[in-house]
Amino acid sequence: MTNSGYVVRRLMQVVPTVSGILVVVFFMIHLAPGDPVEALAGQSGDAAYYAFMRRKFGLDRPLLEQFFTYAGNILRGDLGTSFIHGRPVFDVILERLPATLLLMGTALALSSLGGIVLGTLAARRPFGRLDLTVGAASLVAYAAPSFWLAQVAVLGLSFYAGVFPIQGMTDARTVTTGFARALDIAHHLVLPALVLALQELALIVRLTRAGLLEASGRDYLRTARAKGLGETRVMTRHALPNALLPVVTIVGGRLGFLFSGVVVVEIVFGWPGLGRVLLSATLARDYPILLGILMLVAFSVVLANLLMDLVYARLDPRIRLT
Repeated sequence: MTNSGYVVRRLMQVVPTVSGILVVVFFMIHLAPGDPVEALAGQSGDAAYYAFMRRKFGLDRPLLEQFFTYAGNILRGDLGTSFIHGRPVFDVILERLPATLLLMGTALALSSLGGIVLGTLAARRPFGRLDLTVGAASLVAYAAPSFWLAQVAVLGLSFYAGVFPIQGMTDARTVTTGFARALDIAHHLVLPALVLALQELALIVRLTRAGLLEASGRDYLRTARAKGLGETRVMTRHALPNALLPVVTIVGGRLGFLFSGVVVVEIVFGWPGLGRVLLSATLARDYPILLGILMLVAFSVVLANLLMDLVYARLDPRIRLT
């Protein structure tokens, strides 16, 4: 099957996959403890006001009817109206999505490129000083929770050292435009992106190193060395493409884990993205916001896995997409 045919078939599978996720997420959120009306109006309101609020949000109808109504709205492109913002969910997500994409994209680029480079350097001299240093550092980074790393980074590099801003995406005290604004955003971005990237970077370092060491004894590498190719070219042109296959799989499959990390990082660093919106929606039981964000994440993970399959086949021509 050609790549285009494979893509079409996989895209056709997106609809039933996302539909199944919608069913599970919808009922899990609605059956979870907590009342959105009480979260909005407080626990001291009268029964008449509670009844009015439930009618307003459609929460007085049977749960199955609520689901079919929501599913029908989804098919029309309507994600509903936020309980706490009073605005369409699509507008709320669209307003905060660029900040989250910037943070996640930067962290993903740092972890992928940095992990491959460090893993390659570590594998050149196994159990040497650099290899042991990189291995120990990656083990610590992978074991440390994101919320702990974020707080340590804020206290050490922002509060005490003053190297990076403590919170926000831009400096609230000054108004900048153009290139100055881009530099301001980049300055605020460095620390949260590094914290978010550390765990993924540590995992990619270990996978790259293991893949290169496994490939180092293969016959095709011995042949390349026998032809007089330098060690750097042997590693980067021959061994690395095969070693990257599990890395590609991990990068695509861990997009959902990266989003869970971005929620914590955005809260600690005051980054104005979807993570903070998700937290406030969870505390207020804002069902439309929760469903909208979770469906966005599910759809992104499905598409990311499709993209990783195509990259996988590109790196290894022996793989046939069926």
